[in-house]
Amino acid sequence: MVIPPPAVVIAAPASGSGKTTLATGLIGALRAAGHRVAPFKVGPDYIDPGYHGLAAGRPGRNLDPVLVGAERVVPLYRHGARDCDIAVVEGVMGLFDGRIDDHHTGPVAEGSTAQVAALLGAPVVLVVDARGHSQSLAALLHGFATFDSGIRLGGVILNRVGSERHEQVLRAACDRVGLPVLGALPRMAELAVPSRHLGLIPAVEHGTAARNAVAAMTELVAKHVDLPAVVRLADARMTGPIWEPGEAAVPTPEHARDTVVAMAGGPAFTFGYAEHREMLAAAGARVLVFDPLHDELPSGTAGLVLPGGFPEEHAADLAANSRLLDAVAAAANQGLPIHAECAGLLYLTRSLDGHRMAGVLDATAEFGPRLTLGYRDAVALTDSALWTAGQRVRGHEFHRTRLTESRSEHPAWAWRGPTGETVREGAAVHRVHASYLHTHPAGNPDMIARFVGAASEFAARADD
Repeated sequence: MVIPPPAVVIAAPASGSGKTTLATGLIGALRAAGHRVAPFKVGPDYIDPGYHGLAAGRPGRNLDPVLVGAERVVPLYRHGARDCDIAVVEGVMGLFDGRIDDHHTGPVAEGSTAQVAALLGAPVVLVVDARGHSQSLAALLHGFATFDSGIRLGGVILNRVGSERHEQVLRAACDRVGLPVLGALPRMAELAVPSRHLGLIPAVEHGTAARNAVAAMTELVAKHVDLPAVVRLADARMTGPIWEPGEAAVPTPEHARDTVVAMAGGPAFTFGYAEHREMLAAAGARVLVFDPLHDELPSGTAGLVLPGGFPEEHAADLAANSRLLDAVAAAANQGLPIHAECAGLLYLTRSLDGHRMAGVLDATAEFGPRLTLGYRDAVALTDSALWTAGQRVRGHEFHRTRLTESRSEHPAWAWRGPTGETVREGAAVHRVHASYLHTHPAGNPDMIARFVGAASEFAARADD
């Protein structure tokens, strides 16, 4: 029997406390100390795992009970932590914050860091932004330690400590509630990583600066956090199988083997899950990653995946690669199966902020005035290369662009809006499924087999 590696969950009382700095630095410091570290992020975040991956030297992965189901959290953890001796799980928002759902009656909010920590049976390390705190920190810690008996609060890391005297006062407050201080980090403004409208700039876009930031986080944590104490605290009291991409993806016919599925990558298409590519490969596809900023469509492409990202930041360069835009438009008209989410949706419009795009969809797009964010319980409105009409799916929106002049007569999804209104979104035309909605393949394994099957049929027609 394979015993899962132990984990620590890095949480905080609220967003902005420094979880990403601490988690990334801890991953890097543990790796530098000789550990094989598995990095995870709670929720649908695509950006933080990029920094985790740089620190760990292996892909950062997500644990999201909302998108994959609570029953898959442990199996996905065990898959991602395979061959590792410790895992670091960065939480989302505040420890007990999760999906806001009036119908949820469980002990902890769905999708919260607390839920994931409980599923893993792992201890929580609370990162506290020490600015403005003094003796009253004891009351805050007492509340977090006693709010839910199912959560093990194993220690505290003090972040942005102002002085030695400030640290002494804060340590005394922690002692008062019996919580060990595992580290105290001084204020280091130079560690700030540039951000924009959706949070941090993805590591792949930030290049050398991202690597330097990760190195600085690693050095800071190694200097100011008691790593041996963190390792001793790590634990994982869980039961469940190891998730396997080949078990999750429904087997495809033998003729589908080695079907070429092109997947957009590079700076403009950074939002995705590591399991997506693994499942496509397990279903028989040969996945070829290409960069739409300068590459051509890979030879023999029979299926195209256009994931999320920041195309609005690279619209001019995407438009300049007119050969690829023409090739995608021609292939779509020939029935090429295309799975496009968020950035992929924008790439398929006629234009983005005035820059020419592929023109597969009869719509234009522009940077909008507000952020659209949240989980959605969606229903597929039509059969496509991924879904069957009436299929129910949980997804997540995360964008600050909007479609304009959209004239699609075949929306991809419908869901209930915040006031009960019906929202119809995306487009399902030809063999294209394009939408703002992000989905997690591990939570919807049948979509992988359906897509690879459609790609193999396209390849067979092309060979005739």
